Amino acid sequence: MRFKDFIFVLLIFLIWQALIVGTIFLGGEYILSSYQYIYTEQKEIINPPQLWSRANFDGMHYLDIARKGYGIYQQAFFPLYPRLINLLTPLFGGRDLLAGLSISLVSLLLGLVLLGKLVKWDYGGKIAKRTIILLLLFPTSFFFSMVYTESLFLFLVLTSFYFARVRKWWLAGIFGALASATRFTGIFLFPALLVEWWSEKKQFNHLTMKQLSHLLAVGLIPLGLLWYMRFLSTQYGDSLMFLHVQPFFGAERSDKIVLLYQVFWRYFKMLWTVQKASLIYFVVVLEFLAGLGFLGLLGLAYRKKIRISYLIFAALSYLVPTLTGTFSSMPRYVLTLFPCFIMMALIENKVIRYSLLIISSFLLIACTILFSRGYWVS
Repeated sequence: MRFKDFIFVLLIFLIWQALIVGTIFLGGEYILSSYQYIYTEQKEIINPPQLWSRANFDGMHYLDIARKGYGIYQQAFFPLYPRLINLLTPLFGGRDLLAGLSISLVSLLLGLVLLGKLVKWDYGGKIAKRTIILLLLFPTSFFFSMVYTESLFLFLVLTSFYFARVRKWWLAGIFGALASATRFTGIFLFPALLVEWWSEKKQFNHLTMKQLSHLLAVGLIPLGLLWYMRFLSTQYGDSLMFLHVQPFFGAERSDKIVLLYQVFWRYFKMLWTVQKASLIYFVVVLEFLAGLGFLGLLGLAYRKKIRISYLIFAALSYLVPTLTGTFSSMPRYVLTLFPCFIMMALIENKVIRYSLLIISSFLLIACTILFSRGYWVS
């Protein structure tokens, strides 16, 4: 990436972060807290109180795991992020929230650089810049600057794709394994990079030892997930405990497979029955629009012939969470479906594109305030 491209990414990143900081401050001045999911430090103040809201909801669990190891039902949270927090906390004088935020923000900045590079290769600098702006102004992009895995996971996914595209397969496999130790959906890098490997193989008439070595490197990707499953089996006797504890987090996820059309039908009924002008209705609408909108974007991305390996990763990452019967957390999950943001950037109609940016910006402000004050958004 050229220096001026990096400066653009850095400038947009800093403007976005200033918007997040200002919005959180605004919410603190005018919106009452919902204390159930607010992060606080009761006995001993370790971290700056001004940053406590960055660890609301799941952030509390990540910090708790980093401090004490897994507690009851916390096995839903994959281990790499809290482990990194634990390792880096001494560098921040014991302030683990600062360590978590640093991981998130640095990962995001590096991820944006990689995203810009990947998009520029295929579509040029203008589309790359649009993609970055659309991602940062998405209504739930504030999660990138919280004690959540979104930034780290996106960085690892993009790094794995980057090294696959420059044919450094062992690095692609290592970063893919780290991604599958961060989020379950990291495992979907495996079929995606198999497609990348196959596209390289097709250039030759027969399979070479070097290509077999590259295939072995792609095979590293599931190791992050398998390592965590082995840990869960050894410690708790249940290698799939990260799935089995999901219902305890109140997302109304089914333990049976629910097809996508059934999920949409459920949301159609909720849109009709849930009380209007309520926070619950706002969340239902947000989840429904995320589910419907990104399904449409995946379809358009396929028609636009966006790189097939990207689409395999994005489509599986979209579909598998819906099999539990809900779009709960979908507005957050879609943040890592980067081909969909490329598709948005490819929209040439200025009215549509600018409308998306304006609506997204207002929703970003609203969602950031709600989250920072302890109200469920995604």
